[in-house]
Amino acid sequence: MPTIPLITDVRHATGSPAALAKGMIRLARPKDWVKNVFMVAPVPFALVTGAHFELVPFLLGLLGFSLVNSAIYTLNDLVDAEADRLHPRKQYRPVAAGVVPPNVALIQFAFLALSGVGLALASGKPGAAPLVLVYIALNLGYSLGMKHVALLDVFLLSSGFVIRVLLGCALVAAPPSAWLLLCTSALALFLGFIKRRADLNARSDNSHRPSLRGYTQVFLDQAIIICAGVALLAYALYSIESQVLLKGREMASMPLVAYGILNYLRVASKENLGGSPVEVAYSSRSSQVCAVGWVAAVTWSLGLW
Repeated sequence: MPTIPLITDVRHATGSPAALAKGMIRLARPKDWVKNVFMVAPVPFALVTGAHFELVPFLLGLLGFSLVNSAIYTLNDLVDAEADRLHPRKQYRPVAAGVVPPNVALIQFAFLALSGVGLALASGKPGAAPLVLVYIALNLGYSLGMKHVALLDVFLLSSGFVIRVLLGCALVAAPPSAWLLLCTSALALFLGFIKRRADLNARSDNSHRPSLRGYTQVFLDQAIIICAGVALLAYALYSIESQVLLKGREMASMPLVAYGILNYLRVASKENLGGSPVEVAYSSRSSQVCAVGWVAAVTWSLGLW
């Protein structure tokens, strides 16, 4: 099991307070909060079913979970600092580069985690805090060693997206659809396997990510295809059987979902951006347009306009 360094080296003594503050922000990765759009996805469906949407509790839960995300990113970079220093790209991460001392990173992790759980409790929604705690527990296991086990690493990464959907449902007091959870799970596994495919194609050193020893290009390609197919089928069945989508409009968003999944696979294969869904979200204009189109199609299917 990896150890968390508590003693700083010479490089940690250098740098201005401004550089330290910038490094701490980079360590928190606020750009990655875009993943929490999965929490917002259940909202329009819940509104149509008559769920009472309360803006302040929802925002408290969203912000709390975002802070917890940053806490996990901080811990992960702290644990991986020594290995990251040997990686051509990750050596520039704040802890590995010596911008943020390990003890400061540890304090940041604790502060963000406690603040996030506190905000989830402050939302007043019964299921919010337990889901946040489950997310923390799973990611502690991931950061402290489980990420080195092939398949288990992808399943743990994928669980975060499912928890986001469940948390969104909890914050609007709406039960999640089984089809929606199946679709989310398959889509999350799809993203996780593409990420591992990108790692494998980048010829990442297996000593830095030991789980890569358990993967082959053929297996990952097959897993990606299976997960993409399950996600598309689950979404189609969800749309057909949904009681909240207007008849005649229930399949309006299906082409956009199919396009989004296939376009992500195209971008990941052609432009080698699959290592980070966040990178694709910010850099792929076609994915951004598809996401806006999906929102428009879903709200139209729900009769919201």
